[in-house]
Amino acid sequence: MLKICIAGATGWVGQALSKSLLQKADIQLTAGLSRSYAGRDLSEVLRLDGPPIPLFGHVTEALDAADFDVLIDFTNPTIAKSNVLAALKKGKRVILGTSGLSDADFEDIEQVASQKNSSVLAAGNFAITAVLLQRFAEMAARYIPEYELIDYAAAGKQDAPSGTVAELAYRLSLVQKPKIEVDIAATIGRKDARGATINGIQVHAVRLPGHVLAVEAIFGAKDEKLLLRHDAGSGADPYIQGILLAIQKINTFTGLRRGLDTVMDF
Repeated sequence: MLKICIAGATGWVGQALSKSLLQKADIQLTAGLSRSYAGRDLSEVLRLDGPPIPLFGHVTEALDAADFDVLIDFTNPTIAKSNVLAALKKGKRVILGTSGLSDADFEDIEQVASQKNSSVLAAGNFAITAVLLQRFAEMAARYIPEYELIDYAAAGKQDAPSGTVAELAYRLSLVQKPKIEVDIAATIGRKDARGATINGIQVHAVRLPGHVLAVEAIFGAKDEKLLLRHDAGSGADPYIQGILLAIQKINTFTGLRRGLDTVMDF
């Protein structure tokens, strides 16, 4: 039986995931991280019909006191990297859903995962439709060398771009960096109006009320264009299915993999 600790257990995704894991016969939720509810029982906090699940305020406390095999992190970018590295150094495997980490952060994580012969599956988005958008965009980038990305999220989202778009920009850059007809430096007027250049790709982040999460990959060629778009709803169910798949696959590889589709059969 695989034993799980959720970092961010009382958050939006963490709550839904906790409830789902308690329904699984082959998975045991043994601990959680929550600064707001440290020292309490997750089952009591979320009113779950299950055994006591201790909540810790820091990952080191959970690593010292709790028995688990996999850390699932849905926290924030200021603590996620340290959570992941601490877990890896103790021989744990990690599923990372927190956005806002840089490519340099992932290089550090990959190095430690390889050294410890452990595994990290990081995904900016665990929704299957978002995974399909990433895969379709990679296919399109092989044939259409001119494209840009638009990142939509709620007004209160602090990190930009979102983990979904950061991951997509990284992956598309490995396929083919876009051709830009007018060099950004040669822009007349405000160069920042052309967005941020991430991995050689122009990315535009929109933060407005009424948006949950969406990404557009826009491809252009002479006399034609292709729009690929993923929109998230307000519920966590789409992410839960992807996380459950990640749990099933986390023991099948070592090192770092970025993107849920890297462990899916296509």
